[in-house]
Amino acid sequence: MSVLIAGGAGYIGSTVASACVDQGMTPVILDSLVRGRREFTSGRIFYEGDISDGALVDRIFSERPDICTVVHCAALIVVPESVKDPSGYYEANVAKSLDFLGHLRRNGCDRLIFSSSASIYQAEDGSPVDEDSPLAPQSPYARTKAVCEGMFADIAASGQMRVLSLRYFNPIGADPKMRSGLQLKRPTHALGMMIRAHREGTAFPVTGTNYPTRDGTGIRDYVHVWDLAAAHVTAISRFDSLLTKSEPSLAINLGTGAGTTVRELCAAFNQVVDTPLATVDAEPRPGDVAGGYTKSDRAQRLLGWTPQLSLEEGIRSSLDWIPVRDEMLKH
Repeated sequence: MSVLIAGGAGYIGSTVASACVDQGMTPVILDSLVRGRREFTSGRIFYEGDISDGALVDRIFSERPDICTVVHCAALIVVPESVKDPSGYYEANVAKSLDFLGHLRRNGCDRLIFSSSASIYQAEDGSPVDEDSPLAPQSPYARTKAVCEGMFADIAASGQMRVLSLRYFNPIGADPKMRSGLQLKRPTHALGMMIRAHREGTAFPVTGTNYPTRDGTGIRDYVHVWDLAAAHVTAISRFDSLLTKSEPSLAINLGTGAGTTVRELCAAFNQVVDTPLATVDAEPRPGDVAGGYTKSDRAQRLLGWTPQLSLEEGIRSSLDWIPVRDEMLKH
């Protein structure tokens, strides 16, 4: 069984590919390498190119007729960049995804797993959200994910495709075998900034301390990337039982079901490192919200999936990945 993973040279896609390998599936990687890394495709079937390239997609299906499912992880994902270049984000994430879907349908493929995001939720007050919670994406990046979900659902409703949208919360960690991880050397998410502050011996700024959460700091749902990958493998295996002609599209949240505040994340970080991380309270950044976390009942019910790896394991995995990344990704 082969699985086409668009964006399979990126952080999430490469980890999903590794999980497929470990479960006896053959990942076929399609990646333009605009953000992905060639190193993450080592030893795998790899096609370099764009998802909107119809001739290339046709060639992939011609050469790999055993592809049963497509996992669509190809996207630009940097929120501040999306604010500066919304047209580029709509082109890359929406227009090219529509092209890609057309190429898949032409090749007789109707099973798509879409990498969506919890950033599409309203989640401003620190409360949990489920798949029926209000949507209110706050950035062009998040809106591209919401637009794609709606676009795919409309196409699925016409009988042309079946689409499972997996809404990720906040991925952390790396492949336990260290085959891949976050490729960025200066990530802007909270854990990445904590790691950088700790390595540089500076204080980590806790931006915002008056949110309506249990300790006043923002709250997020941190899920180990290997747990996310395991959910994809299960979704591939159960796809036909999850999606039918009468229900051709579905969204499932992937998170721990437990929120972690910034102060709690700092405390967990200090459980892992030898020397404590210094922190300093700071004003919230423009656009920051209290955040939220998931109710994961649907994932448990339909996928039989619950996260197996702890927050501390995710932090430790992220730290262990750094020297491997610096050696693997020298250029």
